[in-house]
Amino acid sequence: MIQIDVEAPGEAGARELLLDRTMGPDRHLKSSERLRENRLPASGLALVARDGDEIVGTVRLWNVSAGGRDALLLGPLAIAPERQGEGIGGKLMRAALNRAAMFGHGAVILVGDLDYYARFGFATAATQSLMMPGPVERKRFLALELQPGALDGASGMLVATGDWSVPPLAARDFPLVARPRGLDLLDTSR
Repeated sequence: MIQIDVEAPGEAGARELLLDRTMGPDRHLKSSERLRENRLPASGLALVARDGDEIVGTVRLWNVSAGGRDALLLGPLAIAPERQGEGIGGKLMRAALNRAAMFGHGAVILVGDLDYYARFGFATAATQSLMMPGPVERKRFLALELQPGALDGASGMLVATGDWSVPPLAARDFPLVARPRGLDLLDTSR
């Protein structure tokens, strides 16, 4: 029986293996990945589908700014190849969208197949004035407003706003502070 739950910290390895199997080696080259790099998913919005102890599906949502409007970026949604067609993706999507709405988020944006995501309410209308940090097919750049008007007037580049998973490599430069003479503990010349 499939159970949808919040991803546990110890499940990261199994999730990554599932994503590799499902999405292939080029998954890190996608524009959406630029918004996920070195970031944590939105709080409470990293979900897995389990069949017993096995992870058979995953979806995560990430905090972004959509032209100055708070939003979530959904993805990747992945289902084990041998389990596709069983409705697991739909269960994960509904759980993720319900949780996002329950937590007060206003909109969800994704890059994906309109034929699949339209059944959840996603469309291209709200992303017409938005851009991704890399190439994206406009017909696959979709949004769903969980709160009416959440993306009204939103325009510009999507920007990651979530918490860092690791400190960024490019940090603010701090001036070197000169140490007073005599305080260098490694100075053995005395």
